[in-house]
Amino acid sequence: VFASRYPGEIREMEGYGWKGASEGVFDWKVFLDNKNKEITRLNNVYQNFVLKNAGVQVIEARGTLTGPNSIQVHTTATGESSTLTAKNILIAVGGWPFKPDIPGIEHAITSNEIFYLEEQPKRMVVVGGGFIALEFATIMDGLGTDVTLMYRGDLFLRGFDDDMRTHLKEEMENNSGIDLKFNTDPKEIRKQDDGSFLVIDQDGNEVECDSILYA
Repeated sequence: VFASRYPGEIREMEGYGWKGASEGVFDWKVFLDNKNKEITRLNNVYQNFVLKNAGVQVIEARGTLTGPNSIQVHTTATGESSTLTAKNILIAVGGWPFKPDIPGIEHAITSNEIFYLEEQPKRMVVVGGGFIALEFATIMDGLGTDVTLMYRGDLFLRGFDDDMRTHLKEEMENNSGIDLKFNTDPKEIRKQDDGSFLVIDQDGNEVECDSILYA
């Protein structure tokens, strides 16, 4: 998020007296390398300080419920299994982004994989209308990718305040390069000979891109 905000902020600096300030050149590989280092650092902080100091035991294994108060723990690396019991068991495993069953869906990625791509996509289609889809659309736009946002409804962020939804739409139209396509639902993804993709919607309209993100 901070990386994507930089170009817009640097453009405002002339108004504060910074003459000649420029955006520079964004380096995707340097960005990913530093991102990975920061994630490693944060994992170390939580693992060795926050959780450890709180008395939390971390077991890296697969857990299977075997009863209301028991879990079978299987460690893939060693092949060993054991059983843990507790008065209360809380399931908080998170989720995985949904990808619909359409032709070519195997070519699409999710928000889990976006920052592990070896190359920054020059053109990206983001499919979705929730805050994660909008977040990644604006991030990639800020980093210099040409972004098309497809959403099957009339206006994104369903369930949020309508004035805020409308205002955000207007801001994205006026202050970003994102191409907003409402009432648009991809029905097929085709991989082309040059490695790029065609996203085809319900009306047969086509958008060419280098990556498709479902979020």
